Amino acid sequence: MKRPIIGIAANEIQNSGEVLHEMPILYTPLGYVKAIQKAGALAMVIPISEKEAAKEYISQIDKLVLAGGQNVSTKFYGQQMETEEDYSYLARDEFELALIDEALVQKKPIFAVCRGMQLVNVAFGGDLQQKIDETKGIRHMQAPIPRAVPTHGIQTLDQSMIQSLYGTHNTVNSFHHQAVNRLSSNFTETAWSPDNVIEAIEDPKHSILAVQWHPDFAYEELVQEMGIFQYVANHL
Repeated sequence: MKRPIIGIAANEIQNSGEVLHEMPILYTPLGYVKAIQKAGALAMVIPISEKEAAKEYISQIDKLVLAGGQNVSTKFYGQQMETEEDYSYLARDEFELALIDEALVQKKPIFAVCRGMQLVNVAFGGDLQQKIDETKGIRHMQAPIPRAVPTHGIQTLDQSMIQSLYGTHNTVNSFHHQAVNRLSSNFTETAWSPDNVIEAIEDPKHSILAVQWHPDFAYEELVQEMGIFQYVANHL
């Protein structure tokens, strides 16, 4: 039986530090690749490219993964920038938006994580909360707590994809400063934290599943985090 090919949209860093002689590099967190392989699929890393290349890249894969990373530019959801920190290259936003558009045209499922979830919401007309209010007792940026350790609870929506994988309640890790604000009408909110931050969204019509936490950080330690990769590889 032919294994599905899952494309992971990659990131770039212009200075990789002394170990790699300060070279600019293309990268994706290894957890995506290893978890996809462990789920029985093939992983393909897709480099940031010109928007016109999105059609050809999507034609080579069966499913698309949008990984975590820096903040999505406010340019794409009509707000003024409230913080100067941690924005991605505009080229990454533009190319990944083109990948989303082409995945819809070619009817390829999308699994989006953290920044990826925020980006798909923006792609469908939603917007983002640029600074999460953490006065309600939930730390959404848990560092320096280790990445595989779940630190806050979630509640899930009945009969949703995410509930079938995580149950009615569970705990997840958390590494984000921003969050979905106004949810696109294309999506249903299917998980949320105790302070009402949206933690998962779904669009069954277009086979899109997105989570705010990082299964790629914890797939080796937590059964449910490996389970979501198995679901994406074999059922989404």
